[in-house]
Amino acid sequence: MAKNIVEKIFEAHKAYGELKTGSPVGLRIDQVYTQDATGTMTWLQFEAIGVDRVKVPLAVSYIDHNMLQTDYMNPDDHKFLQTAAAKYGAYFSRPGNGICHQVHLEQFAAPGRVALGTDSHTPTGGGMGMIAIGVGGLDAATVMAGAPFELAIPKVVKINLTGKLNRPWVSAMDVILEILRRLTVKGGVGKIFEYGGTGVKDLNVPERAAITNMGAELGATTSIFPSDGRTKFYLKAVGRETDWVELKADDDAEYSEIIDIDLGAIEPMIAQPHSPDNVVTVKSLKGTKVDQICIGSCTNSSYQGLKAVATILKGKTVSEGITLLINPGSKQVYEMISREGLIADMIASGARMLEASCGPCIGMGGAPGSGQISVRSYNRNFQGRSGTKDAFVYLASPVSCAVFAIKGEIVDSRESGIKIGSFEEPSKYLINRSFIIPPLKAASDVKVIKGPNIKDVPVKEPLKDRIEAEVLLKAGDNITTDDIMPAGSKVLPFRSNIPKISEFVFSGIDATFSKRAKEAKEKGGCIIIGGENYGQGSSREHAAMAPMFLGLQAVLAKSFARIHKANLINFGILPLQFKNPADYEKAEKGDRLVIKDVINSLNGSQVYNIENITKGAAFEVVSDLNDRQREIILKGGLLPYMKK
Repeated sequence: MAKNIVEKIFEAHKAYGELKTGSPVGLRIDQVYTQDATGTMTWLQFEAIGVDRVKVPLAVSYIDHNMLQTDYMNPDDHKFLQTAAAKYGAYFSRPGNGICHQVHLEQFAAPGRVALGTDSHTPTGGGMGMIAIGVGGLDAATVMAGAPFELAIPKVVKINLTGKLNRPWVSAMDVILEILRRLTVKGGVGKIFEYGGTGVKDLNVPERAAITNMGAELGATTSIFPSDGRTKFYLKAVGRETDWVELKADDDAEYSEIIDIDLGAIEPMIAQPHSPDNVVTVKSLKGTKVDQICIGSCTNSSYQGLKAVATILKGKTVSEGITLLINPGSKQVYEMISREGLIADMIASGARMLEASCGPCIGMGGAPGSGQISVRSYNRNFQGRSGTKDAFVYLASPVSCAVFAIKGEIVDSRESGIKIGSFEEPSKYLINRSFIIPPLKAASDVKVIKGPNIKDVPVKEPLKDRIEAEVLLKAGDNITTDDIMPAGSKVLPFRSNIPKISEFVFSGIDATFSKRAKEAKEKGGCIIIGGENYGQGSSREHAAMAPMFLGLQAVLAKSFARIHKANLINFGILPLQFKNPADYEKAEKGDRLVIKDVINSLNGSQVYNIENITKGAAFEVVSDLNDRQREIILKGGLLPYMKK
């Protein structure tokens, strides 16, 4: 029977289950990697499970998010992560080595493998021809402890690429923005996007990775490209040619849907505030003044991307009204462009060079001024994510951003009068692995070092048969994990201290939420109501763990984003959907809701009767949990389930 790429990889990694859309299947995992904003809790959870050594072929602990050392907390967590990696058998990527997705692409990603990462942009690895999925930290911890990863098989959608990009002003970023324009941030929910067609050959691996990286913004489980001659070329260039295998779909492979994209018809695109799918052409915003430009992130900080930026900036001066920040994606990229003199060209133009880290993308420095317009070659522009609540953040390609920086305003780069140098994809990259510490073979004497800010992992009690709780918050559509659990330099240092970080839950929407939740916890806890696509965005499990600590019993929503729904289940919180979406109107903030016979409903039809005792109304909600997920909820979460 003919198979597509996704089916071939899943078949080779299946531990149990049936490869049928919607059915749960257990997958054997080749690689797991963490980053420091999520990894601290992941390694604490791994430690709590009680396994002596990671049981996957490759595990890596990266430091890339929390680089600012304004006090002891971040460096303490870095030391914890380094010693945990040494003790339990993981590679450790030191601070300054780069953003996990960029470094993993360079050093470890390989065609045909399956990887999990505790970051929503893990699908970057799909540019290498691998299944790479973003998950919550507890899912990663259980897989490292030896469990298969369970996934409901998504639909596989083929994106058929034809033609060639009109280089140099149209790039891979413009491709994914065009797809977001067509499909929206909900267009990939329950789907894997498999790229194919003659146009695939026009894209090199870093360009493919930029596209799969932002598949996360579509809500997709992951995205993947074939492994072909261009994949082999890249792997040889980074010194890993032996990792190459050819991987392509059979000629008559089947897909749930086929979407055609003519690369030659794409022009420079830009996402407007405050969503990655609010996309228009750059030329439609011609003349819009800009205050800040940021170039880099895990989406657009490859060697080729930054070399193109440097050729635009060379001999020119950044507009006097513009602040230009550049963060290369990895130490390898940083060193390469430095040795070629490109850093000098950037600095001479007026650019401010940042560390090889996530930086401004997660609000870790580089915040724009009040009410300012910032254009970034990043992947998300949710309101407040930049660190400035009233800023207006746009997303565009690195070359467009560089032109805007010179001109001081948005302008179609093709009409800018600026020239850009041409160059070939490098046949050999600088190879320097000195900042990656390999796992120790004998680590029984290694002591895991924990600073005073690192607290024990909280565990929820088993599910109760009756839930009576107050609706503390009613939200609209597309609530993000940034809305639930903000990032930034003020909040992220507490990622290993759940009691403290819980004080920031929903703080950008309702500054009193944490205080009211603590009060409600004494009276049965709380309930949150959401609209469509509740929990989109980052994989951060703190957006489930901290609300659980505050007493959250259930979330009632019209629909859920995949990773956040999994995280809610992992921490024993019921994810319930309105059976009739119109019933969203039958409960408001402050109402007290009662759910009776919860356990029988969970084990039976998964239809739950909700009584609004404040208004005297009633309605039904449903869940769609499989047998394993039901047991996890009953136990109070994945951690007590693993220790059963």
